[in-house]
Amino acid sequence: MTVTPQTIFVAAITGAFGAKGEIKIKSFTDDPAACLAYAPFVDEQGQVILKINKWREVKGGFAVRSPGIQYRDQAEALRGTKLYCLRDKMPVTDDDEFYHSDLVGLKVKSAENQALGKIEAVHNFGASDLLEIYDTPDVKGTWVLPFTLMHVPKIDIAAGTVVVADWQDYLPEEKQDKKPGKKND
Repeated sequence: MTVTPQTIFVAAITGAFGAKGEIKIKSFTDDPAACLAYAPFVDEQGQVILKINKWREVKGGFAVRSPGIQYRDQAEALRGTKLYCLRDKMPVTDDDEFYHSDLVGLKVKSAENQALGKIEAVHNFGASDLLEIYDTPDVKGTWVLPFTLMHVPKIDIAAGTVVVADWQDYLPEEKQDKKPGKKND
């Protein structure tokens, strides 16, 4: 049996920078430049996919040079690639800290101990972190909840659970068969 090492998503390739094969990356670490210390970057399975020879800060991220990437089209072909590092390269977290990947798979329950599903993913589309929750009873698909102290007052990694509050308004509405402006008989 092959064991896949645990990886942490730290950056993504956003495209080419310039004409000489520089790769532009966007960091998702608290200190943006810290992600560069975790190179070489790996894929989700822990295989090395990007080494860095040189880097410099540019607007919206970093321009990096990597062995074997000499031309713009080579760098552009990597657009959208997610960059991970091995978990053991990351700093140890304090008791009240954790990585987003630590949350994936945790059971979600209400303050009244009602089972609400499991965490599928943690997203950030620019405003704040969101928990994507699946396997909720009587709900088709997934739904999202803001990842704030108000909505997620308790996280217990050891027990494998998170407790959520004020979650009812975030459940998806049932789809209606009626079309707007038309009368259904």
